[in-house]
Amino acid sequence: MRTESRRSASDWCHGYVLHRRPWRETSLWLEVFTREAGKVALIAKGGRRPKRFPGGLQPFQPLLLQWRRRGDLANLTAAEVGGVAFPLTGEALFCGFYVNELLSRLLARDDPHPGLFDGYRRVLLELAEGTDVEAGLRRFELTLLVEIGYAPVLDHEVEYGNAIEAERRYRYVPDRGPVADAGGWLHGRTLLDLNAGCLSSPRSRVEAKRLLRLLIEPHLQGRPLQSRSLFRQRVTGHAPQTRSSRC
Repeated sequence: MRTESRRSASDWCHGYVLHRRPWRETSLWLEVFTREAGKVALIAKGGRRPKRFPGGLQPFQPLLLQWRRRGDLANLTAAEVGGVAFPLTGEALFCGFYVNELLSRLLARDDPHPGLFDGYRRVLLELAEGTDVEAGLRRFELTLLVEIGYAPVLDHEVEYGNAIEAERRYRYVPDRGPVADAGGWLHGRTLLDLNAGCLSSPRSRVEAKRLLRLLIEPHLQGRPLQSRSLFRQRVTGHAPQTRSSRC
C-alpha cells in the first residue's frame, strides 16, 4: 500500500467519480479515481444538497478534490470542477458505466496508476466523440490488465517462443498465453493488432473483445458486471435481442 496516498490530508488531486450512493440523511458515499492517489473512498457530507459541491459530484466530470482521512474512509473537504464534463449518451453512456465498473472492481484502493488515469481520460474522450469506440475500449481493457500486473502475452506463442504469425490460428490459455492450434478461434492478426493498439478488421474487433473478456473474467470473482446487465435490459426493451454491446 502506498503510504503517501493515505496521508491524513490530501493535496488537490485530479479525479473522477466512479460510483456514488446515498449516505445517511444528506451525504454521499463516493468511490473516486484520482491520478495522484488512485482509487479512494470518500464521504461527501451534505453532498445530496443542491449546490453543496460544484458539478454535483457526477461521473464523467473532471474534478479537483481534497479530503481528510480518518481510518479507511476519508471526508471530502473541497471539490472544484476541473474541466468540461464528457457528454456521454446512449450506448456511450453504458460503455462509460462499464469502464467505471471495471476500475471499481479491479483496482486496489490507495494505489496510484497515473498511466491508467490518462488512459481512462482518453477512453472517455473517445466515447464522447464516437471515434473508434471499440478499439478504444480494448486499449483501455489492455492497459488496465497491464497496470494491475496481468499483462497478457501478445507477441509470441508460449510453447516454443515463436513470433506470432498473422495468418496462423491460436488458442489462448489463461495465465499462460497463445498456443498455436490449427483449430483455434484466435487469429494471429488479432494478437498483432491488439499489441499495436489498432484493430484493423471486423474479425479482429470480435476476437479481441472475446479475448479481453476471457482475460478479465477471472478477476471478477464470479460476480457479473452490472453495467452489462443494464445494457442488455435496455436492448431487449428497445431493440432486437441479437444486438450486442461494444463492451
